[in-house]
Amino acid sequence: MRDTRESRLLLVLLIAIAFALITVDIRGGEDSPVDGARQAAATVFGPVENGVAAAVNPVGNAIGAVRDSGSRHTRIAALERENAELKQRLGSDDRNRSQVRELDKMLQRAGAGQYGIKGAQVIAIGAAQGFSWTVTIDMGRDDGIERDMTVLNGDGLVGRVTTVGPNTATVLLANDPGFTVGTRMEGSDELGFATGQGDRPLSVQLLNGKAKIRNGDRLVTFGSSRDKPFVPGVPVGEVVRVDPSGGDLTRTLSVRPFVGFTKLDIVGVVVEAPREDPRDTVLPPKAKPVPTPTVTVTVTPSPDAGGNMNADAEGSPDVNGNTAPVTGADPNANPNANPDAAANADAGDAGNGNGQAADDQE
Repeated sequence: MRDTRESRLLLVLLIAIAFALITVDIRGGEDSPVDGARQAAATVFGPVENGVAAAVNPVGNAIGAVRDSGSRHTRIAALERENAELKQRLGSDDRNRSQVRELDKMLQRAGAGQYGIKGAQVIAIGAAQGFSWTVTIDMGRDDGIERDMTVLNGDGLVGRVTTVGPNTATVLLANDPGFTVGTRMEGSDELGFATGQGDRPLSVQLLNGKAKIRNGDRLVTFGSSRDKPFVPGVPVGEVVRVDPSGGDLTRTLSVRPFVGFTKLDIVGVVVEAPREDPRDTVLPPKAKPVPTPTVTVTVTPSPDAGGNMNADAEGSPDVNGNTAPVTGADPNANPNANPDAAANADAGDAGNGNGQAADDQE
């Protein structure tokens, strides 16, 4: 249809008629004069609408799914969060049990040495680029922590406090190459100095080069003046190698530390030293050696080809009750000697005497 003046007038007229019919329909209500025309139109165009609806329903469902996808995604996200929370709760329960065990073990060590401690948790580790073995704990000056306090856990010596902030503190670990602590051997009281070597065993320099040291011997801290930076009696480690002294005045030991420095979690800062040196009481009891089983072998005599039993040893009776002579023994002095052997010995002696007599006569 071309855009002309007549077509525009026709469009305006149709619109005016449409508005007039709408007005009449609204005012007429149920008795509207166009109600019959509406029913006729529904009869004619109803099947067409159903067919069009059946054709466009998949599209409508897709649009509805897209419209509802937001709420579905929200529900899925909520379920995922609940699942993550459950997993975290289960994991945290395992971690809590592990921390309780560590705390209980540490309290036992502190009780054995009469140390006054404050429990702390490791929250950070030092930068490896600085070649320094340090950790950060969640307690500081506001909690009564001071510089040069001893740090331990349920296994033994962890390190000493080097830097203190308001709420955190830095601990230099005992395996750091710049760490040195005075040590004392269990039982023998031999003194030395332990130095950290990173991920290798501690190096201990004994002051007595002639000291008798064996693998498995254990060391504790000797203690410092006024108990800073080290209190006495804290377990340090176990000897794993003893270097030959070679006549030197000192002796070097390799000591495996009791503490695993790569898996620290709960630690204790000693805020009150013991009144007396606990000596070796903080060390755990030594494991008892496993006894070596003894095997006893019993030999059973076996019959020979003639059916007689072979004697197991000289001097043991055979199946007939006779006793075999013992090698090197005098048959005349043995009450159990074989009489046949004695008779043969006598006959031999007589034969030798007759032969001797015949020679004399000739």
